[in-house]
Amino acid sequence: MEKRIIVCIKQTPDTRSVKMDEATGTVIREGVPAIVNPLDLYAIEAALNLRESYGGEITAVSMGPAKAIEALREAISMGIDNGVLLCDGAFAGSDTWATSYALAGAIKHLGGVDIILCGERATDGDTGQVGPGIAAWLDLPVATYVSTIETIEKKTCRLRRCVETGYETLTAKLPVVVTVVKEVSNPRLPTLRGKQRARQVDIPILTADDLKLDKSKLGLQGSPTRVVKIVKPKITRKTTLLTVKNEATLDQATGALAAFITETCK
Repeated sequence: MEKRIIVCIKQTPDTRSVKMDEATGTVIREGVPAIVNPLDLYAIEAALNLRESYGGEITAVSMGPAKAIEALREAISMGIDNGVLLCDGAFAGSDTWATSYALAGAIKHLGGVDIILCGERATDGDTGQVGPGIAAWLDLPVATYVSTIETIEKKTCRLRRCVETGYETLTAKLPVVVTVVKEVSNPRLPTLRGKQRARQVDIPILTADDLKLDKSKLGLQGSPTRVVKIVKPKITRKTTLLTVKNEATLDQATGALAAFITETCK
């Protein structure tokens, strides 16, 4: 039986170009080179593998500024059927709680899903909270850190997930939210035909009003998480250079070293 699959992806700043707005505590996205969140590529590949095994349709959903449509076109060039972009000034500055609320609203709007796939986490936030958040808003079961999607039946799927002690196998009812780790797949490259199709496909852009979302739960005002301070770590260490030129300076150096070790070990 064919399955309806949704993949939630994010466009993130290139890890070499991440910048923070110290006033708002949010990531600066304008004017910064951006890529598809690397860990979402594994979710895309997992979705493609499921379609190859069971048939069906895959829709990629992303929330972000207008340029995030590039991430959806890249997903389509890899083989995803279609994409939807959530783009609205009301979404700006959303934390994981507000982001998962908006994405859940989009999934409700699209309707009729069997499995929702997400990457383990986004490289710019590194929380891993959006997938479980979507499940909470939609009141669906969730399986995190999934390394293998073994089988999908009519109403259930069998999964293998990473845990601290190794692996565990579980069965979940459909529809289900699944976050995947790198072990789940090896992402394929976009094809020439896929790139040609991605340039032509129409990607709808949905706003908060289109989804009938409560704007008090969106953006900075709807985000319970607050970055109160940004501190740049010092990567240099305070050092003392001891130069030995003769026996006298050797005694001084060894004495200083012994005193340092004694003080450090107190």
